[in-house]
Amino acid sequence: MSADLIELVQHLGHPHVLVVGDVMLDRYVWGDAERISQEAPVILLHADRREERLGGASSVATMLRALGARVALAGVVGKDADGGRIRQLLTELEIDHEGVVHDPGRPSTVKERYIGRAQHRHPQQMIRVDYETRQPVSANIQSALCQAIEHQVRKADIVLISDYDKGVCTPATLTATLAGTRQHGLRTIVDPVRGSDYGKYRGCSAMTPNRLEAGLATGRMLSNTDEALEAADQLQEQLDMEAAIITLDKDGMALVHRDGRRQLFPTRPRQVYDITGAGDMVMSVLGMALAAGADYDPAIRLANIAGGLEVEKIGVVTVTRDEMLRDLLRTGPTGSQKILEPKALRHELESRRRLGQRVAFTNGCFDVLHAGHVQFLQEARAQADLLVVGLNSDASVQSLKGHGRPVHPQDARALVLAGLQAVDYLTFFDEPMPLALIEAVHPDVLVKGGDYRKDQVVGAALVESYGGRVHLTGLREGFSTTRILQKLGAA
Repeated sequence: MSADLIELVQHLGHPHVLVVGDVMLDRYVWGDAERISQEAPVILLHADRREERLGGASSVATMLRALGARVALAGVVGKDADGGRIRQLLTELEIDHEGVVHDPGRPSTVKERYIGRAQHRHPQQMIRVDYETRQPVSANIQSALCQAIEHQVRKADIVLISDYDKGVCTPATLTATLAGTRQHGLRTIVDPVRGSDYGKYRGCSAMTPNRLEAGLATGRMLSNTDEALEAADQLQEQLDMEAAIITLDKDGMALVHRDGRRQLFPTRPRQVYDITGAGDMVMSVLGMALAAGADYDPAIRLANIAGGLEVEKIGVVTVTRDEMLRDLLRTGPTGSQKILEPKALRHELESRRRLGQRVAFTNGCFDVLHAGHVQFLQEARAQADLLVVGLNSDASVQSLKGHGRPVHPQDARALVLAGLQAVDYLTFFDEPMPLALIEAVHPDVLVKGGDYRKDQVVGAALVESYGGRVHLTGLREGFSTTRILQKLGAA
């Protein structure tokens, strides 16, 4: 259900997150891909904009900052203009970079992307140029980095390691980092490098390799979700982790937990413009949610949402809490997920109301659904931000309508209603009248058909007593469940 994720977003707080890893600068050159060059068979890009963003581990820090975390970054940059630019961007974003060490013997890592628009339409990445060295940092730099990490771990609520294989996440640095997190009782989440030996990560709490990375690390081809779960099982056991989480692009994520959980978390289809940064976004939101006290289940589902929002954007771009909330509210529950027990319904509505949403309520038997019902529900939904339908149980319908009713049992009636876009939530009530349910839902708008007068509407006085209103829909002639049943009987 989406309500628990909405509540999680609302209670993420502002945890202290330490990010350790390869600090980079992402540079983007945008322009129109106008024609083929006369000098060579290559596209000629007419550049019109240049942009610089933080990349790698510093991109993770940027994403966390946009989510409201207090972030410290530990890594290495060169003593060059690009290194100065990285520090300037970190300062502007209020990211603590005392743990970023200068190394005069290596260049700052820069990834330069050229983004072309065809006939001014959607932009696409044409080529990427990397400026970097992958040699491990020297012993002196490694020592300085470990000291910085040791100092920062004391202030952290969780540690994220972003390893891009640029020479910063050496076995010695990781050993020192993981020893510090164990000493202070902190979780450590790793986004690992692509490779066959993950031994240097032993001692981390969890890791988030993608399909290809997990396949290389376990010697498997992960062509389906069952194989992904087997690979996650292998990684969790080999590295003695709390959890192994494999990101599976369009197939979502696979989790294997030390407590025996083996779960798949699907993601919904999206328009993918650029997968750059999706892995960083997943780890950022996962770490943020775990630091806020969430279990892996909701943390992974929320990370799935954020990763999906990221691939809808060009380049490495932040995602905010508001964007996640809007996405959760836009999708909402579907099908049978809309059918809730009253307690679960109240929980959902509390989350929606905290976002300022207004609730409409109506009730009925809805035994043989017809066009009049559909029009009525559409009008009811238009009165507020969401519509709750109280559905008479089978016993309640029989007490009202007599022998032979309902025609369809309550589960079937509920499933049909749940398929309508106008209906957001459904719940059953056993009494002939829904007054107790109306008290529990506490609707802002109580909706009833136009064949009623206001003084005939059950719950009208209650709703108006706390400032709500009663809406009587327009009359719709020619639609009658009784008449339909009579025609069917005659046939």
